[in-house]
Amino acid sequence: MSDTSKDTKPPGTLTGAQVVVRMLEEHGVTHVFGVPGAKIDKIFDTLVDSKIETVVCRHEQNAAFIAGAIGRMTGKAGIAIATSGPGISNLITGMATANTEADPMVAIGGSVAVADRLKPLHQTLDSVNVCKSVTKYAAEIDSPSATAEVMAAAFRAAESGRPGAAFVSLPIDVAMGEAKCQPMSLRETRLGGAHPETIREAARLLNQAATPVVLLGMLASKVNYAQAIRTLLTDTPLPVVGTFQAAGAVSENLYRYYGGRVGQIANQPADVLLAAADVVITIGYDAVEYWPQLWNHGRDRPVIHVDVVPADYDNDYRPAVELIGDIQETLSALASQLDKKPLPAKSADLLRRIIEDREQMIRQAKEAAGVPVEPHRLVVEIQDFITPDVTVCSDMGSFSLYLSRYLHSFKARQFLISNGQQTLGIALPWAIAATVVRPHEKVLSISGDGGFLFSANELETAVRLKSNLVHMIWIDGSYDMVATQERAKYHRASGTDFGPVDPVKYAEAFGATGLRIERPDQIASTLRTAFDTAGPVLVGVHVDYSKNSELFAQVNEANIL
Repeated sequence: MSDTSKDTKPPGTLTGAQVVVRMLEEHGVTHVFGVPGAKIDKIFDTLVDSKIETVVCRHEQNAAFIAGAIGRMTGKAGIAIATSGPGISNLITGMATANTEADPMVAIGGSVAVADRLKPLHQTLDSVNVCKSVTKYAAEIDSPSATAEVMAAAFRAAESGRPGAAFVSLPIDVAMGEAKCQPMSLRETRLGGAHPETIREAARLLNQAATPVVLLGMLASKVNYAQAIRTLLTDTPLPVVGTFQAAGAVSENLYRYYGGRVGQIANQPADVLLAAADVVITIGYDAVEYWPQLWNHGRDRPVIHVDVVPADYDNDYRPAVELIGDIQETLSALASQLDKKPLPAKSADLLRRIIEDREQMIRQAKEAAGVPVEPHRLVVEIQDFITPDVTVCSDMGSFSLYLSRYLHSFKARQFLISNGQQTLGIALPWAIAATVVRPHEKVLSISGDGGFLFSANELETAVRLKSNLVHMIWIDGSYDMVATQERAKYHRASGTDFGPVDPVKYAEAFGATGLRIERPDQIASTLRTAFDTAGPVLVGVHVDYSKNSELFAQVNEANIL
């Protein structure tokens, strides 16, 4: 057998791996995340001589989570790397999450040699077809001359239009052989605004509306889009609601127009405001965030769709006007055509009542002194720590509904949450990503004791990187969100209970700091200690979910997840 561990290429030529890595460098990639293996080790070897920092993760799924979060925060594709076979299949959940939730990422997976891909060899996998259903783009570099082309196509797919995940299969012989091409420059493409005629029609509908409402979606929280939304609302006061992922799009000085967040269950005050609208303008919204059947079923009212891609038609989502193009330019053109008039009286009254209810909830939460700690008390205490230099990463579970509904953010892409795939285990990997992207800021990630152990092994990576993060674990000994919904459907829970985890001992085992909150009056002081402690800190708190049925009130069986 020939020795393929050493380069035998003529001087001046590039291997496939060198072309890939140089394209990463030219695209501004500073970190890659992954797990090595024999079919991808040439990439890892080439990275040693690059400007890029290689971060070895403890599981490929977490590498993909980190890459997706970097994409969400920067707008540039994060990079995950895995070896062939199970290495690639372990990336799937992270790619699906990123693709569903418009987070740009590129995953690179190793593969057997091109000539061997149809043979039943060690770690053979038809990875491209496996990955197609969870990505915008999936392709194999099946020819040395196509290396740069495929990489360029992957980046363009991941970052253009509605962003998402891309996957590149890199066979070992292509990685080690002569590339027969040069690295390709990647130029950013920019859309223009929507067509003037559609903008005029949208303006006409909004100017004639008695109670228009803006529904912000996931792309609304991109920094430049959020700024355009704030300019629009400053010029033309309009009531606003947002999905979970739109958090931070509305600034504090415009908060009086904000009715709150909607999502998953149509039982929030913001749903009342949305239901009262005679025209709805959605901005950067995707139906996966909040199903149209929950907020628009049977309603005969115009919907204006503002996005970078056309709407996916639904029985309950058929926009009267679609403004397709760069959202910032589109909103700027639309704002110039809207009548300057005060907030509609009906909307103003609904917003006033929403604000009063919000303030009452905060007062009651601050008085909650029970043990275990009530979720509302935790949220209002955490709120005091959410300054502009703190990023919050939420896992999934009952606690995430409390955070999504009641934790406020006034900075775009400050509060990160999954509500497309609602993936368990994302919080800690996302927090690691935030410490990489925002090294001079503090990061607070939150999970339940169920979701925590999905990715808890990545605490070792956080310790190795000296990640300046605080991770809270809300402990109740069950998959409570599932249990609550099961009881609503079947009047009992099944398969939702599990054993305890000691966050302090777990943290210490990895060389991190562990703290406990035993009583409500310890929340603020413990969090302050955690925020003042260098490196990763785990904070455990037992929570009282006895009132969780209220989260799912007014939900019929068809709407229970």
